[in-house]
Amino acid sequence: MAIGKRRASDDDSDINLTPMLDVVFIMLIFFIVTATFIKQAGIDVTRPDADTDQPKPLVSVLIAIGPSGDIWIDKNRVDENTIRAHIERLIAENPKGGIVIQADKLASYKKLKATLDAARGAGVQEVAIATTD
Repeated sequence: MAIGKRRASDDDSDINLTPMLDVVFIMLIFFIVTATFIKQAGIDVTRPDADTDQPKPLVSVLIAIGPSGDIWIDKNRVDENTIRAHIERLIAENPKGGIVIQADKLASYKKLKATLDAARGAGVQEVAIATTD
C-alpha cells in the first residue's frame, strides 16, 4: 500500500508546461503581427533638397539610384534593362502602394529617366521622387 501512495505523490509533483507554451506562442504571434517592417532600397543616398515635399503613406516599391548610377531594388542591385520586370513583380504582390525613387544628388538624369519610364511602362501611376526638406 505504501508503493501506491508513492506513485500518486509522484504524479502530483509533475509540472504541466502546456499552458506556459500556449502563452509563449500567443506572445510570439502578437509580436510578429504588430511588428512594423521598414522598406529599404539597399544603399544610402544623399537626396536633393525640395521646398514642396509631401509625405507618401503607401509605398510598395522603393528604388535607389546611387551616385555612380547603380540601381537598387529591395537590397539587390539590378540592371537598367530589368527594372520594369522587378517593378511589375513587386506591384503584383502589393497593388495598392506606389513607387518612391531615391536618387542621389550626383546620380545621372539618364538613370532617373530610365527608372521613371520603367515604372510608367509597368502601369504604375503613383511615382514619387524622395527629397529632403
